[in-house]
Amino acid sequence: MSVAGPSTEVWQGRAVRLVRRPQGRPVVDDFSWDVETVGPLEEGQVLVAVSDVSIDPAMRGWMTAAKSYIPAVELGQVMRAAGAGVVRESRHAGFSPGDLAVGLLGLRELAVVHGDSLIRSAPSLGVPSEVLVGGLGGTGLTAYFGLTDVGAVRSGETVLVSAAAGAVGSVVGQVAKILGCRAVGLAGGPEKCRHVVEDLGFDACIDYKARAEDLVAAVHEACPDRVDVYFDNVGGAPLEAALATLSHGARIVLCGAVSQYNADHQGWHGPRNYMNLLVRRASMRGFVLFDYADRYAEGALQLAGWWAEGRLKFHHTFVEGLDAYVDALNRLWDGDKLGKLVLRIG
Repeated sequence: MSVAGPSTEVWQGRAVRLVRRPQGRPVVDDFSWDVETVGPLEEGQVLVAVSDVSIDPAMRGWMTAAKSYIPAVELGQVMRAAGAGVVRESRHAGFSPGDLAVGLLGLRELAVVHGDSLIRSAPSLGVPSEVLVGGLGGTGLTAYFGLTDVGAVRSGETVLVSAAAGAVGSVVGQVAKILGCRAVGLAGGPEKCRHVVEDLGFDACIDYKARAEDLVAAVHEACPDRVDVYFDNVGGAPLEAALATLSHGARIVLCGAVSQYNADHQGWHGPRNYMNLLVRRASMRGFVLFDYADRYAEGALQLAGWWAEGRLKFHHTFVEGLDAYVDALNRLWDGDKLGKLVLRIG
């Protein structure tokens, strides 16, 4: 229920602003940490005390001035970020103090946003906030629509996924298994590979660091019937290895290219063997989650059902505090995490 009468109260909280466009890996001097004043609330707005922020590779692209699928964050603006938090005050009929809200809240302690842009989750449902910004949020939806719609996966096929121990990749492989496929991961290091197979239930996982010199052979060994769907989060050498092992009519899903994000255009590593798409009559298609905005509820309900049944597992790596943002972001490129990387604010 919205708060009756006009609002006059204002609040203060810290926020992280982009003040310089990064060259290569982001550094602390690319940002400022300031106290901002928010409010008073206008009709329809909600004040959210942010508790968890999703740390995503897409953030690196949002810092770049080059035209992309979404406008860049302007210099001086609060960094764009998906997050979850508890409603403190509301002038929107759909939200009351104490509700758990999810949306593009920004990298800040307190957010004032229109209630129509938020998703409400009653605390009584017992869904942790980190799950709402991860497996049941944009992360899980990206995996679900990328695999089922773009990848058009079918039971009995072989699905290869890069960054398999990461936020999106870990969900892709699990959904593939649920749908009756063979799931093979690519991950960096023996511990991640163990996690992918033993904890997440993949059929196999390739340590791309240990097999860097013969990655194509490693993929052939793990996928003897070749690859029907390759879900790419990395680009670079793993993409080339997948291209070399495609089945007839295979589909490559381009979700991300984390290995390329901190390089300038001249330093990008493109696939040299793309002609295998022709030979194998295969396709390679990119997508972004916003393409499926009108189907979010459909995907979230399906994922929530599997999670409630214990068929989906969501792992998280937590980093504490706004001051740790840059370190947290750079952990994405270093691979220093398992599952979803979450910045815990409150």
